[in-house]
Amino acid sequence: MSDKNLEKYILAHTRGEDEVLADLYRKTHIKFVNPNMVSGHLQGAILTMITNMISPDKILEIGTFTGYSAICLARGLKKNGCLDTIEINDELEDFILSYFKKAGVEKQINLHIGNALDLVKELPGPYDLVFIDGDKREYSAYYNLFFEKVRPGGFIIADNVLWGGKVIDPEYKNDPFTKGITEFNELVNKDVRVANVIFPVRDGLMILKKKEV
Repeated sequence: MSDKNLEKYILAHTRGEDEVLADLYRKTHIKFVNPNMVSGHLQGAILTMITNMISPDKILEIGTFTGYSAICLARGLKKNGCLDTIEINDELEDFILSYFKKAGVEKQINLHIGNALDLVKELPGPYDLVFIDGDKREYSAYYNLFFEKVRPGGFIIADNVLWGGKVIDPEYKNDPFTKGITEFNELVNKDVRVANVIFPVRDGLMILKKKEV
């Protein structure tokens, strides 16, 4: 059975995408370059499930793109919880905010426009959950910047950690984006302060838990 057939089966047996997210996904593919950066139905459903399990007060997201994942994450926040999301491309701001409003989560999400390497320093923690989906070359830098802002027992999710299989392809070992991912994966694997696991979902999701002590 092909991977596409398996994916169809999985999607057919996963709770359906609501109208707002379906429209956001569709408009992202119509309007923007690199629409494959959007999370999509399956990954979005996983993010919502995880946040519902954790029930966080505060989430940090690095890499908003068009807002799909932020909406999915926000749906698992506690009643008065909030999500800080960072996007470097200011041309996306109006589009993002319009969909936050359509999804009814605009009061829970703070959109920050700028470079995450600068903005993370200014944002107060502690965070119960951090989702990394920004510049792949900077994953390790992001991790080192926000780690102390994650509460003990808190969670980190990193997207694209398999990077289309390039992480094990020698042909891409010097590609800066691939190097960024492989260096991050090695950094986390050696970090005794966390427990981690990689799920082969979409382009690879790594889930980490910061140890209590």
